[in-house]
Amino acid sequence: MTDQTEELAALLARVALRDRAAFERLYSVASPKLFAICLRLLKDRREAEDALQDVFMKIWNNADRYLPDIGSPAAWLNTVARNHAIDRLRARKSAVGIEAAETLPDPSPGPEAAAITRSEGRRIDDCLAALLPDRAEAVRRAYVEGESYRELSDRFSVPLNTMRSWLRRSLIQLRECLTP
Repeated sequence: MTDQTEELAALLARVALRDRAAFERLYSVASPKLFAICLRLLKDRREAEDALQDVFMKIWNNADRYLPDIGSPAAWLNTVARNHAIDRLRARKSAVGIEAAETLPDPSPGPEAAAITRSEGRRIDDCLAALLPDRAEAVRRAYVEGESYRELSDRFSVPLNTMRSWLRRSLIQLRECLTP
């Protein structure tokens, strides 16, 4: 365990016993990280500040629920903050009445955009068909399915640098094919 992990665990144990000095120290150590989590999720500084207060109230009331055998104290604190911010986001979304649905724009593409997308998809399929079959499959697996170079080199039984060359050359070929 690192020094900070040990300190957080000790502080949480003391907070569970209602030690105000430990709570104050826990706040000074953990609040920057927890505030960052709230701010990242809520995207509003004032709401993140309010959420941080609520998070520390939850920590004060539930510190006895932290179990060191299950996870690190930082992970527990981060989870409390993250879950609270997500709860606030859900509450924010449910506060919108059904009347607001009438004024919301339809997020789906219009007929023209859908036709353009289909046309571009056909162009990409045609350009992929111009590649060697194993190269086209490698491109699909890398850039659509997210497989790593290492996974692809194992799958196609080629050295890692060969796979990188395949993908680079295939992307150049696709760019040339798609450029009007």
